[in-house]
Amino acid sequence: MNIVLIVFDSLRKDCIGYYGEPFWGKVQTPHLDALAKESLVMDRAYPESLPTLPTRRALYTGRKVYPFHNADFRLKGDFVGAPGWGPIPEDQPTLSELLSEAGYRTALISDVYHQFKPSKNYWRGFHQWMFLRGQENDPYRSGPEPTKEMIDHWLPPEIQNERRIAFIRQCLKNMHDRTVEEDYFNARVMIEAAKWLQQNKDAEKFFLVVESFDPHEPWFVPEQYRRMYDPSDGPEQVISGYANTSEMRPELVRRTQANYSGLVTMCDRWFGHLYETMRTLGMLDNTLVIVTTDHGHCIGDNNYIGKRPYPSSRAENDVPVIIRHPDGIGAGKRSDLLINHNDISALILEFAGVRPPTPIDGISFWQQALDGGPAIRDHVTTAWGSAVTVVDDRWWLNIKIDGTGGFLYDLKTDPKLTKNVADDYPDEVKRLYRLAVQDAEGGFPEFLQDLCARQVDAPGCSSLVARE
Repeated sequence: MNIVLIVFDSLRKDCIGYYGEPFWGKVQTPHLDALAKESLVMDRAYPESLPTLPTRRALYTGRKVYPFHNADFRLKGDFVGAPGWGPIPEDQPTLSELLSEAGYRTALISDVYHQFKPSKNYWRGFHQWMFLRGQENDPYRSGPEPTKEMIDHWLPPEIQNERRIAFIRQCLKNMHDRTVEEDYFNARVMIEAAKWLQQNKDAEKFFLVVESFDPHEPWFVPEQYRRMYDPSDGPEQVISGYANTSEMRPELVRRTQANYSGLVTMCDRWFGHLYETMRTLGMLDNTLVIVTTDHGHCIGDNNYIGKRPYPSSRAENDVPVIIRHPDGIGAGKRSDLLINHNDISALILEFAGVRPPTPIDGISFWQQALDGGPAIRDHVTTAWGSAVTVVDDRWWLNIKIDGTGGFLYDLKTDPKLTKNVADDYPDEVKRLYRLAVQDAEGGFPEFLQDLCARQVDAPGCSSLVARE
């Protein structure tokens, strides 16, 4: 059986029409919706660790990154990112290495430029890897310099600062010669992935990983997609300010949401190109297709734009997982099993018939999801920086690793996480925090504890101390 894994970056689960819609209005995703109708759809999937690189390390290896032991990376050629922002450890086999050894032809098509910065190694084990340059601050082009008028068009003067101007300046240099839709990043990724399929029809079996950095910010999108959600001719706004949106003009917030929605729809359109290529090549009859994302993004949720570990939200932590079996098994079925990205790795190995040389942390969930069988996990722990989020059948706890600053939500009565009830249920806070400590296996590294000590309590958190 062939396997195709497609990972979008920052794609909100609620922006796939099959899953629902965000608070600002429905997003058009006809191709992903059609895929979901032919697939097993997981309704309660979460990252193991965040953000971009820790997530992919967990997905590519099936092993936990939390609690970030030996993961305070300070490497040349990259910024100092969140804990875990670094390469895959040499002693951890990757899916591509294991499947290559099992006779699969393997390939990675990606524009996630963090994966191929100096010191990174996310292409390990692939027979072919293709990195498409130019996203964000990738030093892809050194000129020509954009004009002030160009910068002011994409970055309203009222939200400009030195850092944001430098960011937009590099983005505009990178996209200087872009003239048609096919020149945009997500289109290029899907076109190259489709081309690889055509060039490798002779493979007995293959494992293809397709990584689209879109719909991650900046939200540059062809005008026709944006106008689907905002037909006005007002100012543009394409960055994530990681700030309170109450200070932005309402029309800028609307334009941001429209650009994001438009980029999601564009991603869907070009995913459709890849999917139809598989159909015309006859590959849907012998290929397992998995679509997921690393995390979502807040775009005005709780008056915030950006993504953050604390306080966490469903916009960031809920991730889609859609699995289409070539024989139609599971088509139209939805499962509420709790899973994380490690479990997708285990499922891929199971379908490939590959046993890892040492145990991994992921647990394959395919049969239980189909049968409605017993849960593979009674909770999931998602780690990001010095905070963790623990989710079980009823509760959502977001808390710092020292057991302070907690947010507890009752998922049965408050699925949108609007009321912190930590002070009303202190025993639940302590129980869930113990699960987070238990999942840390060996405690928290010193650098993470130091980071936690500097983390300011978020407004509205509980004063309860969960550690004992």
